Amino acid sequence: MKGDVLLHMPTTQEQETNRRPLRVWPGVVAVTLQWLLWQAGPKVAPDYIIYEMIGGIMGGAVVVLLWWMFFSRAPWLDRVGAVVMMAIAAFAARPFLDKSIVGGAMGMLFMLLSIPILSLALVVWAVIARSFAQGPRRVALVVTAVVACGVFVGLRTDGITGDGGMQLAARWSKTSEQKLLAQPIAEPAAPAPPAAPAAVAKVETPKEAIAAPKSAPKAVASAKPVERPEAIWPGFRGPHRDDIVTGVRFRTDWGSAPPKEVWRKPIGPGWSSFAVDDGHIFTQEQRGDSEVVACYQEATGEPVWVHRDAARFYESNGGPGPRGTPTLHNGRVYTLGATGIVNALDEDTGAVVWTHNAASDTGAKVPDWGITSSPLVVDDKVIVAASGRMAAYDLASGDLRWHVQSGGGSYSSPHLVTVDGVTQVVLLNASGATAVAPSDGKTLWKHAWKGIPIIQPAVIPGGGLLIAVDDSGGTRRLAIKQGPGGWTADEVWTSNGLKPYFNDIVIHNGFAYGFDGSILSCIDLQDGKRKWKGGRYGHGQLLLVADQDVLLVTTEEGELALVSATPDKFTEIAKAPAVEGKTWNHPVLVHDMLLVRNGAEMVAFRLPVAASESAENRQ
Repeated sequence: MKGDVLLHMPTTQEQETNRRPLRVWPGVVAVTLQWLLWQAGPKVAPDYIIYEMIGGIMGGAVVVLLWWMFFSRAPWLDRVGAVVMMAIAAFAARPFLDKSIVGGAMGMLFMLLSIPILSLALVVWAVIARSFAQGPRRVALVVTAVVACGVFVGLRTDGITGDGGMQLAARWSKTSEQKLLAQPIAEPAAPAPPAAPAAVAKVETPKEAIAAPKSAPKAVASAKPVERPEAIWPGFRGPHRDDIVTGVRFRTDWGSAPPKEVWRKPIGPGWSSFAVDDGHIFTQEQRGDSEVVACYQEATGEPVWVHRDAARFYESNGGPGPRGTPTLHNGRVYTLGATGIVNALDEDTGAVVWTHNAASDTGAKVPDWGITSSPLVVDDKVIVAASGRMAAYDLASGDLRWHVQSGGGSYSSPHLVTVDGVTQVVLLNASGATAVAPSDGKTLWKHAWKGIPIIQPAVIPGGGLLIAVDDSGGTRRLAIKQGPGGWTADEVWTSNGLKPYFNDIVIHNGFAYGFDGSILSCIDLQDGKRKWKGGRYGHGQLLLVADQDVLLVTTEEGELALVSATPDKFTEIAKAPAVEGKTWNHPVLVHDMLLVRNGAEMVAFRLPVAASESAENRQ
């Protein structure tokens, strides 16, 4: 009897022949839906990108796993073995990945990319190898897992888009910065170093200010700034940090009179904009191990001078380089680098007047995306923000006059506001908004609204501020008042009709215009209600050409667009190409010269002057 049983035990070959075929169609459906939700969802419905990514990547993976473990009809050893093999392959690949892949998306990029790739690999393997014999099928599984994870070894990321899209490239292909450094660029000679060291900084400690270590100033010149006329575009977002241009009119029929390219030059990475004065433009960029402040000729783009600091900030989402924009005042250039270096440079030569480090001066930790603030000059001080802390330096000597912790991390810049005749410096921070007196840093008022703010507050004519603290909470109007009990900053309304991320707002004729995610939007300042929404420009930036009721938009992909700044409806007037690649930098318009840059190139365009433009404005 026992022999008969042994004679009739099926062989491995018979088991393979007799087993039911794999049920693969649920896996095919699941992985197809996963990829559609992950890749196509954000393009169709960008407002729900976080849900589409989580649902596509994680939700899709769960459905694929459930299919494989319980409904695929695979032998249990294959079911468990496939999952274990995929996990081992992912773990084994990690030490060989490029640092940008390892550190991307706050360290989660490899996981976010590998999950849908491995889900797809599992389904493809199951479809192709389902008719294979046991041995070849399992060998194919190992090869599939190794190839799926090995692909990432040959990749790097050049960052992400505003919507979280991955910018993948071949690992060994040259970045734009490497291509720039390989070019034989004739750089102007560095100015001679000044001779005398600055005095040790004296610090006023106002109420609510904190003690902090002091950075040792470098050798500096001690002469006071020379009085000069105000620069035509003195720094970040223009004279009032509001992206509003007046006194300029140009033709908007770009089909027949397009912008004329004057010059185009490569530039180091960074998200700096431009300051413009007396035929020169100033910006910040990264070149290898040097963080650079550079001056170029406005007419030709040729370099005038270059200042270098031995610093390099890098994070894989935004890439390397400084994030702030130079500020011009009385013949000096004030800059703040991504690691906290504050420089006062001579505008004509680039010579160092004084230098500090705002991070060490205030005890601030460099945040994940770097220090992104641009300096603000108020009276005899230059004020900078470092991860939500403000520091004021003496314009002439560089002495630290005061510093305060205003309420937690921030990527916003100090903003000058006057309410009831009282000058205030407002900074958006992780706790909301804080206003301080520029003279001593004393807190005037606070408004609580937690977030991670990046944009600037917008000043509403007639009183009030418009603020936003993250990409999902909307926009809030504040009423700022001074009463017997002191200052108050109360909410008037909060609107979900305009939800800016790192794309600033402009105000015009009682309405606010800006990016609601990646789409332009207009809201009424009276009640916050949306008037229109339209135009897919990615996470770009914009200027208001007030005399023509026109928004000049730079798209995230580097195009130019003209949009009507009127509340009746969305109207795109014209469009034209500008630069190649991701463009987060603010554009600048001075007279009829438009300056655009990103992390790879900068371009100057001459806009076609409108017939009514005066000869004076064309100069």
